[in-house]
Amino acid sequence: MNILSDHYFGARLADGVTKHGFRKWYERQLLSSHAHMLLALLSFFAMLAGLEGFTDTTGAGGERLVDLLLALACGAVALWAMRRYLYLLMRAEALAHQANCHECGEYGRFHVLSEDRPQRLTQVCCRRCDHRWTIADN
Repeated sequence: MNILSDHYFGARLADGVTKHGFRKWYERQLLSSHAHMLLALLSFFAMLAGLEGFTDTTGAGGERLVDLLLALACGAVALWAMRRYLYLLMRAEALAHQANCHECGEYGRFHVLSEDRPQRLTQVCCRRCDHRWTIADN
């Protein structure tokens, strides 16, 4: 992971939970991931359009080259967006599975006590029963 992935769209768990609460943070992560999926689909269709223009034999050589470059660029964007979609979705789901209090069963109602950034661990406390546990963001 690079440094940008921790701050991408303000996605760090501790910051998001402190500012918006876990449920809103989770919702934003899902919306962001699905926006990336939409970008991947649109880029894929644009890539297909570029390839269709490239296979047209009546166009000039310069036009065909532009169509090919467009198709390659759209393909690269589609791959990046799909990869980002899967990362955000899997991360949100993995953290959501850790958001249950083991004592009272409350889901997503906790506040952040501390954060260990290098280890990607967040110490949280249940708002209902004050039980403490650690959420690992691996």
